[in-house]
Order: sequence, then C-alpha cells, then structure tokens
Amino acid sequence: MHKNNQPARHHAGFSHRLSRLFSRLFFGGAIVLLLSVVSSFAYGQRPGGTANTLTDEDRVMFSTFFNGFVADMDAEYFGQVEALNGGIEFEDRTASTEYADYELRVARGSVMEKAGRMLSHGKKTNPGRGDGVLTWGRFYSLDMHPKTPLVGMLHATIVLQMFEDGTVGTGGWLGVMPGTPVDADLARLKQLTDDYFARHDKDPSLYRRLICKGTHDTITEFRRRPACSGVSFYGPPVYRGDPEASIRFIAGLFDEFVGAYMDIVTERADDAFTAADLSAQEDMRRRWLIDQLFSDPFASKIVPFDVWSFANVPPVITF
Repeated sequence: MHKNNQPARHHAGFSHRLSRLFSRLFFGGAIVLLLSVVSSFAYGQRPGGTANTLTDEDRVMFSTFFNGFVADMDAEYFGQVEALNGGIEFEDRTASTEYADYELRVARGSVMEKAGRMLSHGKKTNPGRGDGVLTWGRFYSLDMHPKTPLVGMLHATIVLQMFEDGTVGTGGWLGVMPGTPVDADLARLKQLTDDYFARHDKDPSLYRRLICKGTHDTITEFRRRPACSGVSFYGPPVYRGDPEASIRFIAGLFDEFVGAYMDIVTERADDAFTAADLSAQEDMRRRWLIDQLFSDPFASKIVPFDVWSFANVPPVITF
C-alpha cells in the first residue's frame, strides 16, 4: 500500500478534459479523420455490420483517448474518495490470464467504505464471446460502496475494443443498486441521464430498458436490482457506424453520472438512518455477490473470482 499525496480534485466537466486531450493529440494542426466503422458491443460480441480498415492513426486516436480518460477518472474520483475519507491508502494488485491483464485498485475508509477500480487490458477474445481477432481492448470499471445505507452502491463501466477486421466495439453500464431507495436522489440521476441524452438529440429508452431487465446472458433469478436511473450500453451502439462518437458519448455520461453520484454520497454522509435501512443495505450487498457469482456472465464466466471480487464486491456481506 502507498499513500496518495495528490490533492483531491473538484469534479470538472468532461468536455473541458476532452478538449484538452484532443488539443494535445492534434497539436500543430495535424487533424486525423476517423474512418466510419461499425460499432457494437454486447458482452464481447460484435453483432452484424461491415468491416473497415482502421489506419494506424485511427488506432492511436482511440487508444490515446481512452487511456487519457482512464487517467482522468482515476485522479478525479479517487481524489474525491480521499476528500470524503480524510486521506487515502491504496491496495494495488495485478493479475493475468491468457485473455487479459488486470490492474486493480481499492481504497477504504469511514465514509466511502470501499472504492474499487478494475482496468482490463484485453489480449484476445474469450471463448464464446465472438469470433473476432482482438488487437486492442480495455474495460474500465469503478465500484463505490458508501458506508451510509441511504446511498446504494455504484457500478460504472466503459469498454472499447478494436479488432483485426477493422471493427470497433463500444459499451458500458452506469447504475446504482439501492439499499433504502431515496426517491429524490434516484430521480436526480435519472434526470441527469435524460438531460444528457437530450443534449445530444438521443433517446435513452432502449438503454434504460437494458439496465432494468438485463441482457439475454443474465439469469433473472440471481440478477442485481439496479434502479432504473442509469443506462446500459451493452446493446446497439449509440451512433451506429461511428464508434468515435459512441465512445465519447459513453465517456461523457460516465463522468457526469459518477460525479452526481459522488455529490449525493457527500450530501447524505451524515444523515440519520435506521436498522431497517441497514437491513436493506445488507440485502443489496448480498444480492450483488449472488449476481456476480451466478448471473453476470462477465464476472461468472470470464474474469477470475479473485480479480472481480477484489475490485467490486462490497466490503462486508451478511448472510
């Protein structure tokens, strides 16, 4: 473990960081145009579409953008965890399989009881997850477990994959699993999500249905119970045929949704709660573990138990 001496960062707009990143990438006026490629990602599968050739410049653009986004999210949200907890110590681990390398980070404390991060570097396509030849892949997730039972756990993911045939996959999931549901807070997250879609002239209906019901891969009996405030992007791409626009859209909402969630944690940290609230939190945390063991195909079939359990399982589970 090591201390993080970096000061906590105030939540900043994603567009400012995106502009800064692309300014660095295109310094000197070297504008690189992305080819239009088919974008779709559903738990590692890439349904349909025509293959296109990605240039080296295209691949550099995607990887540079995603790596910069991950660095920003780590700094911003672990910085906020540090502010909430009055300090921070990291537990860092690495793991590797023939399919991916994993960078894991966890921080614990009195307000944000556990904050976990997983960054997966994909090396090749997992069996049963499509037949494309993976050339570059990243999966990034943040899982937040506040001490207060009045705020549920956050699960936020974003995925970018590039394949040998030139197709690009994008995906993600942004949601909260409530213990005691505080309707005003869940409505706030839903409104933020709806407003974000509206600003981009997009309809959230499909992606909200996906987060509420899950995909065909999940087992309903054991599935997590998210509030229908966020969305799942494990389905058709937001911008069909334009993976750059899709990943930028997902990344922007990721930042805004997590930022609003962290604000809610701060506001609720000192609120009084009851024994019934604690019981509801215990039920939620137990269901999350059951979901990861028996329902979620990513956790139950692809990622090793010691990897996903370290990154996203609640700090305390009561049976």
